[in-house]
Amino acid sequence: MRTLFRGALTTGAAFWMAGCAHIAATPPGTPLAQVTAQFGAPTLRCTDRQGRDRVVWSRQPMGQYAWGATVDAQGRVQGVEPLLTDAHFQRLKQGVWTAEQVRCEFGPPAIIDTAGLPNVRQIVWSYRYKQDHTWNSLMYVFMGPDGHQVTKFHPGPDPMYEPRETLPRF
Repeated sequence: MRTLFRGALTTGAAFWMAGCAHIAATPPGTPLAQVTAQFGAPTLRCTDRQGRDRVVWSRQPMGQYAWGATVDAQGRVQGVEPLLTDAHFQRLKQGVWTAEQVRCEFGPPAIIDTAGLPNVRQIVWSYRYKQDHTWNSLMYVFMGPDGHQVTKFHPGPDPMYEPRETLPRF
């Protein structure tokens, strides 16, 4: 019985992971309705920096992956791409990014917090992701003191995956 349960669990996990992994393989020109039927409703639908319709499927706040696609006027996706990668975060170096543009490009963040000394505090959006496709990390996107525009960004370890210090019991 245990072997049967373990086998079913392993098979179920493999199918679940396969479903998540293949959204990026969606061919350009696939109707959004078909992608939604296969992978579920997008987490976010918005207008991107170029004025195009964009959809994002995100695993935030606890997951480390998100995928995005541009949708044409006929309702067809123009390819699905992974969003939470080191290469994709480099787009933040190009031009000025507002908070809404960041949300539309990368999806909703895992954490919104503040950081810095009292006179220089900034709003920080943190995205969970696999840095270099290996390390459990957060990409910290600093949005300035008012939270409206990106001022800088950098990766760091995700404390959720760090070992917790425990005090010895006497």
